[in-house]
Amino acid sequence: MKITNIFFITIFLFVFLILLFSLFLYSKRIKRSDKNKIAIPYHKTFLKKQEFNPDINTDNWDLHKLRLEKFRRSQYKGLTFFVSSQNRIYYLSEKGDKVYC
Repeated sequence: MKITNIFFITIFLFVFLILLFSLFLYSKRIKRSDKNKIAIPYHKTFLKKQEFNPDINTDNWDLHKLRLEKFRRSQYKGLTFFVSSQNRIYYLSEKGDKVYC
């Protein structure tokens, strides 16, 4: 009788440890997949917000060119660039003069 009790206890502990280990692996997998799902939509939303607002500063040259075509102005690396009526790109200096690129 004593041997059967020890046998059942060891089986129970073995099953319990397997379940605990599988739960640990499952939770790690869920956390990893959640990180990927959260980062991508936020990044896309942020890019859309930048695309439709030429007053947000950007370092992305392609986005800057797109906003110049669409809005005829765009802020790039701290300077606001404009497109003139002759389709020339310029920015305003500290004195207020137009500096053409």
